[in-house]
Amino acid sequence: MFYSRGNGSSTGLGIFVAIGLFLLGLMIKLGMSDFISNQRVVTVKGLAEKEVPANHVIWPLMYKVVGNDLYYIYNMVDTRNKAVMDFLKSNGIDSTEITISAPEIIDMQADRYNTQPIPYKYNVTSVLTVSSGKVDKIRKLMVEQTDLLKQGVAITTGDYRYNTQYLFTGLNDIKPQMVEEATQNARMTAEKFAHDSDSKLGKIKTASQGQFSISDRDANTPYIKVIRVVTTVDYFLND
Repeated sequence: MFYSRGNGSSTGLGIFVAIGLFLLGLMIKLGMSDFISNQRVVTVKGLAEKEVPANHVIWPLMYKVVGNDLYYIYNMVDTRNKAVMDFLKSNGIDSTEITISAPEIIDMQADRYNTQPIPYKYNVTSVLTVSSGKVDKIRKLMVEQTDLLKQGVAITTGDYRYNTQYLFTGLNDIKPQMVEEATQNARMTAEKFAHDSDSKLGKIKTASQGQFSISDRDANTPYIKVIRVVTTVDYFLND
C-alpha cells in the first residue's frame, strides 16, 4: 500500500505557523502593555476668565391702561406709544431699533373665578421693545425715562416677561486669546507637578476645550459680563 505524506506535512506546517503567530502576538501584546505601564501622564485643568462690557441690550418699555371703554383705551395706547417713540427718537434711538407689540387685552369681568367687584372692565398692556447696541445710551435713558411721567406714561417694572437683557455677542473675537491663556495656565500647573515629582514635563498627550460660559458679574451690574472657559490637558511625564 502507498501512503501520501503531503497532507500531514501541510498540516504540521500550518500548526507551526499558527503557534508562531500566536507567540508573536503575545510578545507584541506584552511589549505594548509594558510600554503603556511605563508611561506617566498628568492631567491638569487651566482656567481663563475675562470681564467684558455687554455690547447689546434688549429693553422692554411696558405700561398699562385700564378702563371700560375700548375706544378710549385704544386712543390712550396710541397716544402713549407715540410719546414713548418720540422720547426714544429724540434721544438718539433709531426707529429700526424699536418694536411695538400688539396690545394685550384682559377682560377682567370675564374672569369667572373673580368674585370681587371690579372698578374697570379692561386691563391693557402695551410693550415697546428697544434692541440696540447703544448700551451706555440705553442705560442713561433708563434713568431719564421719568420724563415720560410728565406725559402720563408710567413705565412699569417687575413683570418677569419684560426684564431688560444685556448680551455679549463678541465671543468669537476673544475665544483664541482665552483658550491660549487657559492652556498656558494648565501648563504652569503641570510644570509645578512635574517639578514636585522630580520629573520633566513632556509633550501633550490629549487636550480638550470646555464650554464657554457667559454670566453677569453680579446682580447689580448685569451689563458687565464674565466670560469663562476651562481646558483639560494631559501631559506626558519624563524622567
